[in-house]
Amino acid sequence: MDLGINGKTALVTGGGRGIGRAVCLALAAEGANIAVNYIGGSDEAAETVAACAALGVRAIAVEGDVSSAEDVEAVFARVEQELGGVDILINNAGITRDTLLVRMSDEDFDKVININLRGCYLCMKRAARGMMKRRYGRIISLSSVVALHGNAGQVNYAASKAGIIGMTKSLAQELAGRGVTVNALAPGYIETAMTAAIPEAAQARMLANIPAARAGQPEDVAAAAVFLASVQAGYITGHVLNVDGGMAM
Repeated sequence: MDLGINGKTALVTGGGRGIGRAVCLALAAEGANIAVNYIGGSDEAAETVAACAALGVRAIAVEGDVSSAEDVEAVFARVEQELGGVDILINNAGITRDTLLVRMSDEDFDKVININLRGCYLCMKRAARGMMKRRYGRIISLSSVVALHGNAGQVNYAASKAGIIGMTKSLAQELAGRGVTVNALAPGYIETAMTAAIPEAAQARMLANIPAARAGQPEDVAAAAVFLASVQAGYITGHVLNVDGGMAM
């Protein structure tokens, strides 16, 4: 089946590892040219680029802090120069600074909001301009099941991921008439380096609440991203797709 992704240009923020890397590889496997955005972790980004290039597509690594408007402009300018206009934007960059609210520093709250939410806003805004002109685009942002039901110790993270859902639904209404879809993915417990840092007891509790009886893999999220990026999903916009094994039911 032709997914309509071949030859398109995809920018994946935080694409060097974990879910971001899996999304890069899944899109590259369908013929998309890949821009791997990263901040720090240049070796990981280079590995992702090499793996994508091995699939026969063009791939580049582009360093930049998504919470900085200047960096976002520079990232998009380089991608446009080397790969063409961004057809598919995957807002994946994100961090955690977990602790109970009464112990949370203002700095930790602001840092999570700036990377996870402001970064998504800046990239959405920059991508939308070109997509509107071309009357085609796919914007897919990574939210979380935490945005839907909360989680103790993650007030900052939950706020950032809930904000992504609000932005997704609002921007979807603004761009729907221009051939641009805007959707979000809400992963549950996915085995990545980030979740590996969670204490074993907490991991066990999460697994016990997953009807599918297993943790998710980055490839599970990547498969959903590829679907939303495809022409087959052209009539789906403003949607939040849970990828959680039933965790948020």
